[in-house]
Amino acid sequence: MPELARCLTLFQYVQAVTGGPVARIDQAGSYAVPSLRGDAFAVHPGSIALRIDGDGVASAVVTRDEGTGAVALHLFDADGRTVHQGRLLSEGDRLLVGLARTVEAGASVAGPSPAPEVPAWENGDQLAQLDAVLADGGAARRLAFDRYLGEHRPIDVDVIASVLDHVCSVGLPVGVAVFAPSAMQACGGRVHVTDRTVGGRVFAAIAESSVEIDLAGVRACHLVRSTAVHGPTSALELDDEDGRCVAVITQFGMVGEDVHAAWEHLAASLPDA
Repeated sequence: MPELARCLTLFQYVQAVTGGPVARIDQAGSYAVPSLRGDAFAVHPGSIALRIDGDGVASAVVTRDEGTGAVALHLFDADGRTVHQGRLLSEGDRLLVGLARTVEAGASVAGPSPAPEVPAWENGDQLAQLDAVLADGGAARRLAFDRYLGEHRPIDVDVIASVLDHVCSVGLPVGVAVFAPSAMQACGGRVHVTDRTVGGRVFAAIAESSVEIDLAGVRACHLVRSTAVHGPTSALELDDEDGRCVAVITQFGMVGEDVHAAWEHLAASLPDA
């Protein structure tokens, strides 16, 4: 997996898609070096930020549509679920894939890398919370959430669309992470536009990414505060009907003090469920 993650940066122009029925993120561009669970993590403007639980990814498959010539790289978990998809948009990238040799499932091109130590989420920082979700959708964490030492409270799900509309109207940058089995793709920046359908699907164009959330499939929302660069930082965690976190809205990394303060003021004003 570390070798595969580094190889993704060789692609010049990719449409990267991560998510499931309830939440999905889509961004065209080039990959930053994907991080593995337990490693450092950053969202860089203009780059696709992908984080992977290497233990959960079982295979990588390249597919080619003979009719359209479209080529895509798919990452799957052991249950055959799609972890991440990268559609190759440039002819150079398609040729690069054609030159790659096939590696049989289960084969290894290098010795196993030592697994990094993952901090316990109970008293961990923002990244520890994200990695706990990355491991199993956060299901085990949610079942034992009374052990979390930081602030957390349930939030009314209906405010999510209003939050996105508000940050769009006032120009407040936000970060969004969307989860699939063993994978997380994130973006950060200003929300350029929002839209919603009669059926409850919400769309937001954030920096270079497009995020879609089916609010009808969101069964719970939690406001969770954990330590980040600027101190305690709020995150809105959206859970599906199985109790798995599908998306997080927060602030990633270094942002202006005024941005952080405005986000915290907004989070504090949100009504309890």
